[in-house]
This record gives sequence, structure tokens and C-alpha cells, in this order.
Amino acid sequence: MIKLIGHVRNFSSSPSLNVIQNVTVVGGGLMGSGIAQVAAQAGQNVTIIDVKPELLEKAQKSIKSNLVRVAKKTFKDDAAKAEQFVKDSFDRIKVSTKIEDGANVDLIVEAIVEKLDAKQELFKKLDDLSPEHTIFASNTSSISINEICSGIKRKDRFGGLHFFNPVPVMRLLEVIKGDDISEATYQAMMAWGKSVGKTCITCKDTPGFVVNRLLGPYSAEALRMYERGDASKEDIDIGMKLGAGYPMGPFELADYTGLDTNKFALQVMYEKTGNPVFEPIPLLHKMVEEGKLGIKTGEGFYKYNKNKFHYRKKKIIIDINMKHELTISGDASGKDIDVGMKLGAGYPMGPLELADYTGLDTKVQVLATLYEKTGLAVFKPIAVLNKLVSEGRIGRKSGEGIYKYESK
Repeated sequence: MIKLIGHVRNFSSSPSLNVIQNVTVVGGGLMGSGIAQVAAQAGQNVTIIDVKPELLEKAQKSIKSNLVRVAKKTFKDDAAKAEQFVKDSFDRIKVSTKIEDGANVDLIVEAIVEKLDAKQELFKKLDDLSPEHTIFASNTSSISINEICSGIKRKDRFGGLHFFNPVPVMRLLEVIKGDDISEATYQAMMAWGKSVGKTCITCKDTPGFVVNRLLGPYSAEALRMYERGDASKEDIDIGMKLGAGYPMGPFELADYTGLDTNKFALQVMYEKTGNPVFEPIPLLHKMVEEGKLGIKTGEGFYKYNKNKFHYRKKKIIIDINMKHELTISGDASGKDIDVGMKLGAGYPMGPLELADYTGLDTKVQVLATLYEKTGLAVFKPIAVLNKLVSEGRIGRKSGEGIYKYESK
């Protein structure tokens, strides 16, 4: 039964930005309900806001079911504790169709449709409704944080909190720093992310942030290889699974995340960066127009029996060329890039750790050959990489590369 709020909850205001106990999540979809769940599990009061009552009811059912699974795993030998955990966590969650019911809190996380104007309109309303101490955050995966908050007054209390799907399972949280975010707000967001059980990495407001920025070139090149007829989609997937150790190939991954999502992400990154690696891919556009979006529609690059297919929560590992790993190094630290790709995309090693492991001199040779043979800008020489190699810092075998290693 749906639990709609009948009045505004009068939460106590947290005087310190570092204490976030009352949270509102706007958007009752898959991401929003997941964010609400992890906050409630952490002992925080949560309000989910959505204009559709049926979506709120679905969110509550999903959260209750997920909490039961978590409880069984956590308290498998104590049924009483498991039952109490579910009850306590679920009781902390309230829902409403009125935005006013979620305004007076410490943190508001937006998880609505990926449309800039919709997000801007929402935050303008909240800016007028919420008390001064309330922090605003967007869960966007690709839209500029600076653009989203352009119309509000509290730019110093606005940032990005990009969770990964499924939220209760994926350990990573990207904390995005806009141009005007205060240090106190940033630290509060980092502390809150850790409080809900996430490993937090930091990134500037750069297109795609860390994980999606690095996944884009990998997915795009796989699609172009197939489009050109270089190899079949099946062989490309098999090649990356058996040759690179990935549990999913790029086409399986595209179907899993949704071809419409892939198309939108590539479009945003191309518009913002102008990098040709993100240029529109005709094949992808054609499939989206035909409604072949992947697992969620029953067909994408592969066909799926929706009655038999289970949405398994797979960890995905992707390999990317060195070009894209290093061009964003000014937007995030090397450590955060590696942590992000291991926890957000399932890499057994981060891309920079892998580069040191295989040898930076090897990377230089491979890129040079690929650029010579293809002429693609994505394989152009990289100044940072060439400098490291010229100085003899070629990775583990020399004791230093991107990282330093102790000799045994």
C-alpha cells in the first residue's frame, strides 16, 4: 500500500553541512528508489518525490523486496534481526507527489529524466522552497553540473552525485565538483557518500565524468568495427571476453545498458568535446529509431526472451586506449580514475595500473602502429606518455611509470 505524506515533515535542520540525516530523492524510478534504499539502510530519513503515484508504489515494492534480500544475506542466522532491519529501514521512507513535502531536508538528490530543462526547472523551484542549509545534487550521468545549476542562487551548495546501476549493489559514487561548489559542500557530499556505503571518487565537471568518459570510446570503436564489417558482433564480444578477460562483450554491454542511453551519452560527449571518437554512429541511430533498445525491449544487437531472461547484475570490465585515460587526467586524479573504473565498470585493474603493468613503452609502440595504419585521431601520440617513456619511466619493470613501485 502506498504511503503518501499528508503534510510536510518538520525535520530538524542540521547546522553542520557534514551532518546529513534527512534526505529527499526526486524521481521514483530505478535509480531514485535505489538511492533512497541505501540512505534508509544507513539510518537516514528519506522522502521520495514523484508526480506519478503508481511509480511511487512500484518503488516502495521494489525497495521492500530488495531490503528483504539484503537482510537475508546480512542476518542469515538471525531471522529476528533480519525482520527488524527491514522494518526499520522501510519505516524511514516516505513518499509524496508534492515537491513541497521534500523541500525541508539536508540533502536533495535529483534522479529524474536526463533533460537539462527539466532539471533546471526542478532546482529553481526547490531553490525557493528549501532552507538555506539544504544541499542540492544531481544524479545525472552526462549533463553538465554547471549548466544544471545555472539558474539557482545556491551554486556553492550544488554538485553531482552520480550513482551506478543497480545502486544497492554498485560500490562506486562519482562526486562531481562544479565551478562554484564550496569546500564545505564538497566535503559534506563525500562524507554522505561514505555514510551510505559507497567508495567516492572526485571529478571536475567534465563530459561523461570518469567512468562514462572512458567507456564511450570503447563502445564506439566496437560499433564502428561491426558497422564496417571488420568482424561480426559475436566475434567481437567473444574476442573481448576471451582475449581481454571481460565478462561481457561491448555489444552485450550495449544491450544491457540500453542503446538509447548509449546514443544519448555519445551525443552529449561529442557536443561538449568535439572529439571525433564520439561522432554519431548511423547503425546505433537506426536501431534506436526502430525501437531496438536492448534487453529492456527484448531486442537490441541480440534477441532476448523477456519471460526467461533475468536482469543479472553483472560487473563489467572495459579496456580503453591510453589516449582517453590521460586526456582527462587533469579532471580527476590517476588514483580516482583507476578506482572509478574498477568499482564503476568492474575492471580487475584500473587503466593506469594496467598501463604500468603492460609497459608504457609497449603502449607507445601500439598507439604509433594503430595511428600509422588507421590515421584515427584517437591513436595520436600522447605527450605525457612519450615524456614518461623518454625518461625511462615505463612502468613496473623500471620501478616507476604512472605510479612508483618498491623494488623487492
